[in-house]
Amino acid sequence: MSTLPPLFLTDLDSEDQESAKQIADKWGFTIVSIHPEDLYLTFKQGILAIQDATQPKEGAVYVDFASDALSYRRKHGGGKQESIAKAVGVKGQNTPYVVDATGGLGRDAFVLASLGCKVCMLERSPVVAALLENGLQRAAQEPELQDWLPQNLFLKQGDSIELMTQWEEEKPEVVYLDPMFPHKKKSALVKKEMRLFQKLLGGDADANKLLAPALELANKRVVVKRPSSAPYLADKKPNSNITSKKHRFDLYINP
Repeated sequence: MSTLPPLFLTDLDSEDQESAKQIADKWGFTIVSIHPEDLYLTFKQGILAIQDATQPKEGAVYVDFASDALSYRRKHGGGKQESIAKAVGVKGQNTPYVVDATGGLGRDAFVLASLGCKVCMLERSPVVAALLENGLQRAAQEPELQDWLPQNLFLKQGDSIELMTQWEEEKPEVVYLDPMFPHKKKSALVKKEMRLFQKLLGGDADANKLLAPALELANKRVVVKRPSSAPYLADKKPNSNITSKKHRFDLYINP
């Protein structure tokens, strides 16, 4: 989409109205009172969400680091034995500093942060960045998350290629890439989040351009998450890979 979706507000108390105005001012959203006919944002009870008016039964998409699914994965998942943890090099007391250059909804970044890694998410879409920021703010109020998540998970909004190329801070040990992969529209396996993001963002046409600056930035390795059958990013063969049930983690090692 060429324009930002509007922020649709209705029946909000004064506190939510003020918070919504601050969000709109920061990210450049237009507040409307007439229900949009396509993609739109909502802000209710402190939650910023995006919804597709053409798919009302699918419900809204928002960032929730305290969700039941993420809480279960944090408490009962594979921990340091998860494929993503092995891929980035989490082992023993080693918890590398990771730049996640394709922030998305932040789920993989959250898993790494929960294992003790410091993770900086990069997100170029102001809409997705606003969702992530709202999710981080709400997570900071959660008793089980507030003592460690704000210290481990960060957000930078901007074009990932430009940010990595112009990086002036401490260089990360790992750069993590999970570029959007095109899915067949009729596939029943495509989740609502993916369908909505594809409609919001279009195709990830410059995904292959991420690899070179990522290799330049990472001190130790670049990890690329791909569907199991997907080609290598930028047609560059990795040094090795780690496979899970649905995905493949390609590892590019910097000497």
